[in-house]
Amino acid sequence: MGTIADNLARIRAGLPEGVTLVAVSKFHPAEAIREAYEAGQRIFGESRPQELAAKYALLPDDIEWHLIGHLQTNKVKTVVPFVSLIHSVDSWRLAETVDREAAKAGRTIDVLLQLRVAQEETKFGWDATDLERFLQDGSLGALLHLRIRGVMGMASLTDDAEQVRREFAELREAFRRIKANYLPQIDLLSMGMSGDYPTAIEEGATMVRIGSSIFGERSYGI
Repeated sequence: MGTIADNLARIRAGLPEGVTLVAVSKFHPAEAIREAYEAGQRIFGESRPQELAAKYALLPDDIEWHLIGHLQTNKVKTVVPFVSLIHSVDSWRLAETVDREAAKAGRTIDVLLQLRVAQEETKFGWDATDLERFLQDGSLGALLHLRIRGVMGMASLTDDAEQVRREFAELREAFRRIKANYLPQIDLLSMGMSGDYPTAIEEGATMVRIGSSIFGERSYGI
């Protein structure tokens, strides 16, 4: 692997116009994030609220922090004061909690609705049918301190390239259906990681979440 700056340059060169890169910095130290920052990257994704808050305190103010991991309701207040986008709103209970804490903080928080398409029990996310029920009855639209920007999802961790492509296509279709029928303003489809982002882009991703291809393997001891 090259330097972080070299890796960023290589990945950016391969991204089509209109696709946003989220550099997934979870489990990597602040120094690594600073190196990416100095190479021009401004959007970083973290999965643990406490780790995100610690890095927010150490690093430049113009970084746009995204919470990309599963978010427990009791951790929402940790990130609400400063987070730019929450990718992982995966239940009505979490949506309500983010709305309530955002109201207390005097903010409106941009969020993505996480859909579950992967064939793995461990993946979080709305079932598409359940989500459409909340969209149909207006419940999500009534949350005034959430700004729903789009959809996020993860493909199965598998070597079956066609399965991965089918799951990304399923996410794209869900995004299209939600935009056409309920939320015409949405503009973000966050899907694709280091191992599969080229396929995600082919299937319509507007935002990709890339970590190990930029920073190398994670240092889980941090």
